[in-house]
Amino acid sequence: MMGNTLGIDFGTSNSAAGFLHKGKPRLITLGAGQPTIPTTFFFDFETRQTLLGDAASRALLAGAEGRFMRALKRVLGTSLMHEKRQILNDRVTFVDIIARFLRHIKSSAEAETGLRFDHALAGRPVVFHGQNDPREGQALADLRACFDAAGFKTVRFLAEPEAAAIASGVLQQGGQTGLIIDIGGGTSDFTVFRSNPTGTSIMASHGMRIGGTDFDRSISIDHVMPLFGKGGQLRKTIGDGLTPVPAALFNDLATWEKIPFVYTAQNRKLAQDMLRLAQSPTQMTRLSQVLEHELGHDVSFAVERGKIAANSGQDGAQIALGIVEAGLIAPLSPAALSQGLAIHAAPLAGAMADTVQMAGLSLNEIDQVIYVGGSSLMSLVTQTAAQAFPRAKHVQTDVFTAVANGLAIAAG
Repeated sequence: MMGNTLGIDFGTSNSAAGFLHKGKPRLITLGAGQPTIPTTFFFDFETRQTLLGDAASRALLAGAEGRFMRALKRVLGTSLMHEKRQILNDRVTFVDIIARFLRHIKSSAEAETGLRFDHALAGRPVVFHGQNDPREGQALADLRACFDAAGFKTVRFLAEPEAAAIASGVLQQGGQTGLIIDIGGGTSDFTVFRSNPTGTSIMASHGMRIGGTDFDRSISIDHVMPLFGKGGQLRKTIGDGLTPVPAALFNDLATWEKIPFVYTAQNRKLAQDMLRLAQSPTQMTRLSQVLEHELGHDVSFAVERGKIAANSGQDGAQIALGIVEAGLIAPLSPAALSQGLAIHAAPLAGAMADTVQMAGLSLNEIDQVIYVGGSSLMSLVTQTAAQAFPRAKHVQTDVFTAVANGLAIAAG
């Protein structure tokens, strides 16, 4: 019996999957009774188990001993993908690790439906790293290798904003020219479509490597890392005078996909050396605590929660860092959030304009702007798009599942 095709949205932050059932998309229950699952991994040192999704996040927050990973989609196309590393009882690559996650999605779908899914239709960003980046081809080859290792006999790819366009139903509406804005955890993708009585066409697709994890990184560098010593001064080991604290470690600690690699003996020694020479030892003591107790992901989750609170306009929004030091907080007002993320506004606006230009249109010819992807809920995104397309109708659809729904429809 030929296996069915499963549409899979493997995301930087969250993933979902579905298939076409009686003419409609049916999403698979993947975790905690929900159609989405966090794209997270936890390798439990005590039980020697690999935990995925919500179970991985719970283990981290419960303080279990192990290694937590998130945002591995951003590693596609890099040399890190094929480096073997010792994790629990095995030496594995990131291809092996991601394949475990995809295999979990496949087996969950088969267990829930009683069907066999031998084939996958996978979403992919329009670009993984950047236009004309030499890593683009390798990133797609890496993603294909992950699906192969997960047990799928075949895998085809569909650009994520095109899948979202299918799910939104706009392709069945006549006389519409619109823009899909898909802001995910790791990338921002844009698709211009046009529908008319004779059919619908995708006119242009474009993308860039900016997403929710980049927003988190900007917030962390601006508001959290100074509490750990970034921007401080060190006494020179020889002679008088001061020298700036090196920034590289802080940049890595603020970057989701690099956090698992900061807990090295070399970095712990660097933190101790800086503590001895620091003008502000309190901040450096916090840095040592974060490295010693491997709290980088806890800090990043706190940043993410603070971002969501500030984006909602919540008065007194803050980043709670009690996991590092009792009572430690970083205030994050909506105004401070907007100011800190302003550096991303121009690239986003430029990518939107470039996509419209690639379609041979002007900005005022866009009738409708449709938002998908969890990070499209950020006011930075909606305000930037509203300024670029003031006459268009702006619509927020099922931002977390639109791509998976479109993939499910297309898979049928």
